[in-house]
Parts: sequence; structure tokens; C-alpha cells
Amino acid sequence: MMDRREFLERCTAAGLGGTLLPGALAAMAVQSAAAQATAVIDAATTPPIDTFPAITAEMLDAAAVIAGIKLTDAQKKQMLAGVRDRRATIQAIRDLHMPNSVAPAMVFDPLPIGFVPPPGYGTPDASRTPGAKPSPVSASVITSLVSNEEALAYASIPELGALLRSKKMSCVALTKFFLARTQRLDAKLHLLITPLTERALQQAAQADKDLAAGKDRGPLHGIPWGAKDLLSVKGYPTTWGANTMEHQQFEEDATVVQRLDAAGAVLIAKLTLGALAQNDIWFGGKTRNPWNTKQGSSGSSAGPGSAVSAGCVAFAIGSETLGSISAPSTRCGITGYRPTFGFVPRTGAMALSWSMDKLGPMCHTVEDAALVMQAIHGPDGKDASVRPAAFHYSGKVDLAKLRVGFLESAFAEPVLRATGNDDAAARQRAFERQRYDHRFDTAALEALRGMGIKLIPVKLPDFPYGSVTPVLEVEAAAAFDEFLRDGRDTKMNVQTDGDWPNVFHIARMYSGVDYVQAMRARALLIAKMAEMFRDVDVIATPTGGSAQLTATNLSGHPAVIVPNGIRGNDAPTPTDTTDGGRANTGGPGTPVSFTFLGNLYDDARLLAFAKLYQEKTGFHKLHPAI
Repeated sequence: MMDRREFLERCTAAGLGGTLLPGALAAMAVQSAAAQATAVIDAATTPPIDTFPAITAEMLDAAAVIAGIKLTDAQKKQMLAGVRDRRATIQAIRDLHMPNSVAPAMVFDPLPIGFVPPPGYGTPDASRTPGAKPSPVSASVITSLVSNEEALAYASIPELGALLRSKKMSCVALTKFFLARTQRLDAKLHLLITPLTERALQQAAQADKDLAAGKDRGPLHGIPWGAKDLLSVKGYPTTWGANTMEHQQFEEDATVVQRLDAAGAVLIAKLTLGALAQNDIWFGGKTRNPWNTKQGSSGSSAGPGSAVSAGCVAFAIGSETLGSISAPSTRCGITGYRPTFGFVPRTGAMALSWSMDKLGPMCHTVEDAALVMQAIHGPDGKDASVRPAAFHYSGKVDLAKLRVGFLESAFAEPVLRATGNDDAAARQRAFERQRYDHRFDTAALEALRGMGIKLIPVKLPDFPYGSVTPVLEVEAAAAFDEFLRDGRDTKMNVQTDGDWPNVFHIARMYSGVDYVQAMRARALLIAKMAEMFRDVDVIATPTGGSAQLTATNLSGHPAVIVPNGIRGNDAPTPTDTTDGGRANTGGPGTPVSFTFLGNLYDDARLLAFAKLYQEKTGFHKLHPAI
């Protein structure tokens, strides 16, 4: 008789139960040893379906328990032939060996019925119109950049552009400066996977030639940047941060890389990401927070967050599925921008969740993020999720006409609550941390009121957000189906309950019916979110807390995360102070952030408003002493 673990492994590898469960009939094996006598199956060999045990009525009993349904004996007898036939069809799909780049035929659309998009939507030409010119830069600022390396490292895109056009520094010299700084600080921060030195210097030399010939490609001309290493770059590894993929290469540049090349930006490095876009641990170690190098930089855009924070690149491109721009932007004290779903093409980027993945800029300032967005947005004819939405960024917004809401419940004073027989001391520590950080959130509201804004209280829809997020895990398990069945998941250096190997296995126990039901529930959420935004244009909210983050990632709404201060020496210490500990977060001398949410495809106005807040508060001018 097989034990339960062996049975689970076999059925999971088989992808059993396409009709009943999404990848496995799993539970106790009750068949006799004789009935189960088959060749030993090694998970690393991805055996064909017909080498697995025949499906029995008892297996259907076990599967029904997991699926939450009841089956009569007559129903099980009637089902057997169909379930066996359905399992056999799985092999034909597996034999296609579909690469990660193949998206499902179904395309997620965040627009609710009856939604009226901003002007320019649906007009491809309008979506690519030039945006606002960068802010003017004084001669004294340009002079200071030449003589002050730290000022140069943290200069904004308009400042670096003015420096290059003044001819006080060449694109090649600027590129060499950032290449050297990145490789020097990588020893402390572990943020670099692949330096692109030769490519970068060739690009920079061409940028100098173009400027000399009077060919200015725009605000990003000659500006050094870094890419999260899930973006393909021809001729270089694209590792996805994962063991076994250290030497993976693709034959085409990602669309955003092509567009930034065309805009004259200089790609200097492939930056770290948590393995397969989770957390901040990759095959080479743990990426660090420049404000406290004993802490991780959070994930999964770990390298971009750390690199921008440390002044190693002028900007970076990260990705977010459920917090991967927001979290490292907060931890590292930088500006992060998650565009509306379907605004930036993901062609050439690793797919984790086709209905939730988004690419976006991580920068020093909101204006920098807008200038990058001008270059990367719009359809590319390959990513079917991208819509022809216009991005008319002017950097200006009429505050008298703007309706600004705030998530009222998110600003409530923290309350210490008992939750049963848990650790009272741990609860007290968590409460003290929440109470300390709460002061930054309330100060943000006061700053907004000081801008003459009358804040409108709004409520996040009452909805079971966490019950819909399994769609992410199911899509991720499909994206890495062969990776799991080949046994490569066992070689990943992160194996806790919440890490991908275990999550992928659990996802295979989620039925196709339940996935569709969750997506139907997501349609209800989209309608509820549209109703919330009916009375406001922008919503202010603390970055912390999972509700708004989960809701807006499921609904596709854009977000801008801005630095909002530094914790003082009186801040409660982290609950875990070990070097690299997962709970080693926050504490004295670390940044906090604040988030602004916008309506679908109204990103330009959202960014213009966030820019005003950032300029009023000035927290983006604070940098770590790295």
C-alpha cells in the first residue's frame, strides 16, 4: 500500500483530475498493493500519464473531499471512464512543452461595464503623443552634480538630462560612474545579477554621438537604468532569480527594453528579484535594504528597489503582481509606480499571473516615473492585454476640481486586541509598531489638508479579497507547470510553507470550476471598485495593510507609492533583529511610505497629483548613508 505522501506526489505529477480537480486527485490511497503495483516514478523525469496508476472509484472519493462535493456510488461509476479519458488528454497538452511566454487565450480586462475611459482611449496615435517636458534645472544644480558624487548618484532624470545637454559630462562618463557604483555597492547589497557593461558603453557612446549631431531622443537620452531580471535582454542571461535558470537566455529584447533603447536610455544592469518573483531571496543570496543592510529589501522587485535607493541607477523597471513594486519601494524609501493593468506591454517579461502582472518604473521622484511611463506605455501588437489608452502627462492638476478621497478605516487609531491563546508579548510589540507608524499616516492627511484639499471619506468594498487571490497561484502554477513536474522546484533555495514550491503544489488542488468562479467574483469586485471611484478621482491610503493592495491588484487600478518619512531613534525595534531575518523589518532609521490610488487609465492625473504631494513634503530628498 502506498502511503499518503507517495500518493499525493504521484497524482500531483500526473496533473490528474482536469474535470474534478486542477492537477491532482489527492487524499488517502485505499487501493490494494497489487492494484497500485507500478514502476517507481521519479518526479524529476516527468513521466508520461499512462505510467501512473489507473483512477479508481476510491480516488474519486478522496478527490471529492478536497473539491467540497458529494458523489454517490452511481455517480462515481458513471464518472470513471470520463475522468480516465480526461486524464489521458493532459499528456497531449504537456507534449506541447509550452514556454512561459505563451499566454492563455482568455485576456483579463479591468474595465467594468459602462466605464468611460479618460480622453484618448481607443486612439492608438493619441496614446503615443509626446508628454510634458522635464522640469527646468538651474545652472547651479548642474554645477553641483559635477563636483558632488552623492548628488550625482541621486539626481533626478531632468537633472541628469540637463547635465548631459550642458556638455559638462558625457553619456559615457555618466554610464561609467553608475556602472562602478553599482558593482562597488553590490558587495553590500547583493542587488546585481548581470552587469551589462559592454552593451551599456556602446549605447552611451551612441548617445553622445546623437547629441553631438543634434539628435535628442527626449528626456531619457543617456540616462542609466536597471532592469529587474525577469526582462529579457538579447545576448545576456535572464535568470528570473531562480536556481537552475542561471544561464537561461532569450533571443529578443523585452518590449520595454526596446522602447527604452529607442528613447536613448542606457541599460547598465540586470538586477535581482526573488526567485520566480517572490520575496528578496534569489539564487545568489538575499538583496539588502540600503537603510539597514541587515534587512532584506523586500520583494520581489528587490534589486530595483535597492539599486534606486542606493543611487546605483537613475531608475529601474520592476514588476508587480501582488505588492512587488509597492513593498520594496516602501522598504527602500523610493518612489514606485504601478500602472493600470494593460497599460504597459509585458512581452519579454517572465509571466507569473497573466491576469495580474504589471510592469512599472521605480524612481527617485514621481516626475521621473512619469517620464519613464511616457516611453514604455501603449500596445506593442504582442501582449493582448494592453489597451490603446492615452497617457497625457502634463505634471499639472487643478486641485480645486480634483476629488480626493481617503480610506477612512485605514486611518483609525490602532487598537490592541486579544485574539485567543496567542503570544501576548508579540501582540503588544506589533501594536506598538502599528501605533508608532500611525503617526506618519495621520501626518500625511494633515499635509494634504494643508494643500487646501477637502478630503472625502470612502470605504473599500466589503468583499472577500483573499478568497479571490488563489487565481494568482493557479496561474503561477500553470506558468511553471513543467518546472514543477521536472523537479526543479526542489532545487530552489526557499522551501517554507509560503514559498513557490509548496504554493504550486497547493494550487494544483484548486479546481477549474473554482478558478472560473473566482474570476466571476472578480468581476463583481471590479464593479464595486468602479462604484467606489464614482465619487473620487484619487484615493489616499496608508501603504501598509493588505486590503487595498489586494483589492487594487485584483481590479487593475494604478498606484503611486511615495516616501513619507524616516522612523526616528525612538521607533520600536524589529521583532527579529537577526541578519537577513524575514521578520527583520522597520525599526529606527528606516523609511515609511504613503500610497495614492487612481482610476483606471487615469494614471497621468494620478501622477501629477502625487508629484504635488511629493514636492510639498520633500521626503524623496532623504537618502541612506550607504
